[in-house]
Order: sequence, then C-alpha cells, then structure tokens
Amino acid sequence: MHRVSVLVRDGCLPMELGIVHRIFGQARSAAGERLYEVRTCTTSPGEVRTDTDFAIRVDHGPEILAEADTVIVPASDLDYVPGSLQEEVRTALAGIRQGARIASVCTGSFVLAEVGLLDGRRATTHWRSCDRFRAQYPAVHVDPDVLYTDDRGVLTSAGVAAGIDLCLHMVRSDFGSAVANEVARGTVVPPHRDGGQAQYVRRPLPEPAVSSTGRARTWALENLHRPVSLRELAARESTSTRTFTRRFREEMGTSPGQWLARQRIERACALLEETDLPVDDVAERAGFGTAGSLRLHLQAERGVSPTTYRRTFRTTPTT
Repeated sequence: MHRVSVLVRDGCLPMELGIVHRIFGQARSAAGERLYEVRTCTTSPGEVRTDTDFAIRVDHGPEILAEADTVIVPASDLDYVPGSLQEEVRTALAGIRQGARIASVCTGSFVLAEVGLLDGRRATTHWRSCDRFRAQYPAVHVDPDVLYTDDRGVLTSAGVAAGIDLCLHMVRSDFGSAVANEVARGTVVPPHRDGGQAQYVRRPLPEPAVSSTGRARTWALENLHRPVSLRELAARESTSTRTFTRRFREEMGTSPGQWLARQRIERACALLEETDLPVDDVAERAGFGTAGSLRLHLQAERGVSPTTYRRTFRTTPTT
C-alpha cells in the first residue's frame, strides 16, 4: 500500500486531520483492497492540543516520516504566529526520505516554506494569509486564486475544505480518476470543483479618508446599469478628465475604469447570490449589457461562470 504519514502539531485543526484520513482511507482497488495506509505522527507522542475544546492522542513519533511515500502537514493555529516553528518539527521534516511526496493543507504551507521546501516553487495558502505569506517568503511563487498546487512533488492547498480537493487530486494521480471519483461519491463531494479561491474572496475597494471624487463615485454606483463615461464622472466633480483621473488614482489606487469594472462585478455577484433574476437581467442591471459580457468578466475576475457562481453562493436555493 501507498504509505501516508500525517505530521500534526499543537493547535492542529481536527477537520483537516479528518479530511486526510477520510479521503485516503476510502480509496479501494477494484477488488476492494485498501490502497493507502494512513498514520498520524507528532514530534512527541502523546496528547496533542487542537484549536478546539478537545485534544487528540497520537501514538506515532516522527520516525514514521522516513517510511512514508507521502507526507502531509495540516495547519495549526501556531501558523499565525511568526517564528513559532519548533526545532523538533524542522528536524522531523529533515527525516523525510528522498523522493517522497510532500503536501500541506491550508496554512501548513508556512511550515513547508519555513524549511525551504517551497523555494522556487508555485504554492498557495488560505487567501487571508497570502499577502503575509508572500512577504515572508519571497522565494516562493504564490498563487492566491487556486484551490491547490502541485509543483514537482511538493503540493499545497488553500483553505481547510481545499484539503479535500488536494487529497482527491493525489488519489487521482496515484490510482486514476475512477478511484478518485468513487472516493468523492462516498464523501458526497464533487470530484472536481470549478474555479479557485478567487470566487470566495470579497475584495471591497478602500474608501479614502478625504476624497475629491466621492460624489462621482456615489453617482456611478447609482448608475451602474448604464454606460458611465469618464467625462460624466469628471463633470460631477467640476474638473477636467485628466485632473479627475489623477485624483481618482491617488485616492483609490486604481483607474476609474478598473474601479467601475470591479463595482459591476460586485453588483452582479450580489444579484446572483440574492435574487432569482435571469443572467441576462443580472448582466443588464450590473451594466455589462449582455450575459456573454458578464460571463467573460466574471470568469476573468472570479474564475467561474455566472451559473456556477450562483449555484455555489445562492443565499436561498432556487426551485
């Protein structure tokens, strides 16, 4: 069997640990045989604190990492504390055998980056931590929009549930789509999710403390359903288009056109989440004109189609 070792640390997230055991534990051959052996270890066997009101008992020490074909490092609440990586964890990871696959779930990627395993590689982590991750580890190529990455045997995933996507990807890589699809069915999750993290991220543009373009922006938001020109925006502030554009960029950190496009996306997403309006009507009310135009912009911004976005985030399920 393919041997999977899961290294847990104080402050681990029980859900992440459960995901790994559930996905790999369900994988079976056509003859019904288990395809993976999954074992959990820690640097000092015994009771391990979780981020909940209960602890877990772990009987294996880090020596089992040397026997593993795949090593997985789930997140811990310690990942949010800079410089908190214990030397024992660093030593344990150094014992992983050459050629073993290494993966992290959520902010477990900070551990892989701290020990240099992600240098020069593409990686991701939870979208809330991507800016800090990028600043802390400039040698890593951070992709904040995807659910998981797989770069030359080192894998990372985004938020907690993206660990499911990552584990299914590894099962698919090891034993094919048929096995991974059966695991997905047994877990009652899709074998593959459309889009990446981008669809889950709210990106409100900051509001400046002092503004000379506020009236124009308020007027634009009231008129998103129709074309809005730069000349009209400048007229609301009684200034030239050149002066307005300069002030707007200074205050908002983006151009008027880019700001408008972002606001139209936010309006369309709100309508898709909160109403049953046909996509054509959503596109019209958000100022895209046609469903095709909305589809292109939403795919570029969030990585999914309007229909997929609505299916994922509709507040009240449609009938």
